[in-house]
Amino acid sequence: MTVPSRFLAWLMLPLFALCSLNLLAETVEGAPKALHLLDYIGADYPPTVQAGQVVDDSEYREQLEFIKVLQGLVSALPAKPEQAELVQGIERLQAAVSAREEGEEVARQARQLGAKLALAYEVSQAPIITPDPTRGAPLYAQHCSVCHGAAGAGDGPAGVGLTPPPANLRDAARLDRLSLYAIYTTLGLGVEGTDMPAFADQLDERQRWDLATYISGFSAAPIAGDGGKTYNLADLARSTPAEVQAAEGPAAAATFRAQRAQPPQVKRGPGQLLDYTATTLDKSLAAYRAGDREQAYDLSVAAYLEGFELVESSLDNVNATVRKDTEKSLMAYRQALQDGLPMEQVEQRLGVAKGKLKESADLLGNDGLSQSLSFISGLLILLREGLEAILVLAAVLAFLRNTGQQSAVRSVHLGWGLALFAGLLTWAAAAYLIDVSGAQRELLEGFTALFASVMVLWLGVWMHDRRHAAAWQDYIKSSLVSGGGRFGFAVLAFFSVYRELFEVVLFYETLWLQAGPAGHNAVLAGAGTALVLLIGLAWVILRGSAKLPLALFFGINAGLLCALSVVFAGHGVKALQEAGIFGTRPVAFFEFDWLGIHADAYSLGAQALALLAIGVLYGRSRLAEKRRVQAA
Repeated sequence: MTVPSRFLAWLMLPLFALCSLNLLAETVEGAPKALHLLDYIGADYPPTVQAGQVVDDSEYREQLEFIKVLQGLVSALPAKPEQAELVQGIERLQAAVSAREEGEEVARQARQLGAKLALAYEVSQAPIITPDPTRGAPLYAQHCSVCHGAAGAGDGPAGVGLTPPPANLRDAARLDRLSLYAIYTTLGLGVEGTDMPAFADQLDERQRWDLATYISGFSAAPIAGDGGKTYNLADLARSTPAEVQAAEGPAAAATFRAQRAQPPQVKRGPGQLLDYTATTLDKSLAAYRAGDREQAYDLSVAAYLEGFELVESSLDNVNATVRKDTEKSLMAYRQALQDGLPMEQVEQRLGVAKGKLKESADLLGNDGLSQSLSFISGLLILLREGLEAILVLAAVLAFLRNTGQQSAVRSVHLGWGLALFAGLLTWAAAAYLIDVSGAQRELLEGFTALFASVMVLWLGVWMHDRRHAAAWQDYIKSSLVSGGGRFGFAVLAFFSVYRELFEVVLFYETLWLQAGPAGHNAVLAGAGTALVLLIGLAWVILRGSAKLPLALFFGINAGLLCALSVVFAGHGVKALQEAGIFGTRPVAFFEFDWLGIHADAYSLGAQALALLAIGVLYGRSRLAEKRRVQAA
């Protein structure tokens, strides 16, 4: 994600209703824009008129202009029985503003009209997945602090000289008149005529909710001890602190502010993630129906990466067949969008995908994972991802020690040590500095896997060429002693470990959230057990390989590394497909995830190229060996 030079100039609602055509697909396009304008009027009219007198003439004129735009939007909505009542309500709102009525009364009318509009035109004002301000914090630092300042006071360095100036996000009086949904839609729509653009194309739905929640925390104070009433997610998103204070008093409003800034996470389990996938797929279909194929495809990718992919590991441990079938159905729907199939076929594929999602949700449940599933998931994630890295490292270390090259052994240790450090930095950056999207995760994983595929293929062929003692001694004299070979081993160790570690960090971060506080110990126990098993496997491999004759040892490891090259090629292409870089082409073929074999033409094609490269390189090696024998 890039950092715009002037990002999030100030927090207010849009100047004109037609400020962005790049929103996520909505049920009725004009309805959320009209709702957004009503939110603006409810938040910014009250300080404009006091005791019947206009205190900010330019702002007052803007309010009247907004109501005219609002009338046009509502009149253009599809005909419904409630439409006439909404039109009349806007006329009464216009009369109240023209008569310079008190701000609180106008704000009340605007909020009531907004509630009726949302109900009539089915505008969802609540997030599917509980927002997480810890995910919003790095987004704010990355995109907002440059204008609004680190503490949200509107004093960022890029905000100097802006007209209008960046909003003070710590202005409790204004934030109390804004709902969380209003902040969320501001982030998506942007503000016409200011330095704040629409961010719907840069921040996905989950990111905007997370960021909105973090921003709302600037005007909230933490509640110590028992905060009293617990508000549900829908109320936290739709209501304003001002409304809560008017109905329930100051203490309740303080509790409400604190809870919308830190929504309870207890229900943020697999069910929410799969609901997010299903809902986003519905928006994708709506965009496709409206003729926006690109937006529909992007939404289908987001539905997979930010929802289903995050429960794949847990689902694999319950029923791998259901996981594979669900993934295939999601990819088939995505491909239908890319191929431009007729609406009937697209809807049919979507129906299949949603049926599979429901089956997955029934298996996982809606709340946190059970203790046993948390333990098994924690065990298999590290064991599965660590085994490939262990095989590469053990093979390299064993043959270097067998040939007495301790300096090269140190290079390998340096490589995987740097990979471990880089993995920790990646985790810290993703958690605290930047928000790594699902697409970015898959891109990094895919390209790293393809690079690792090339590296292990190089090492496998290299070992094969030097499986005879004489060839090995020649290499030691000509290359390894000079340091070039040691560098290659270090690079190989780095990428082999970093690729697996990146996936481990991603899967454990998701598993930690799904398991909930009650399952954290089970996750740690599973990870600890897997670590012990991996250490044992590495020891057995190293001990066993030390007793093999040099030629046999080299031959076995060369074959192993070349096989891993084929595996990595399949994994790399699949990751790029999941990121939406290119489509899928299912074929009739068997599947074996651990070997990277997927029934897809692109993935199998990449593995066929790897096999062809192995064949060509080994053929060249055999010809060179024959010439050497004939010359001798």
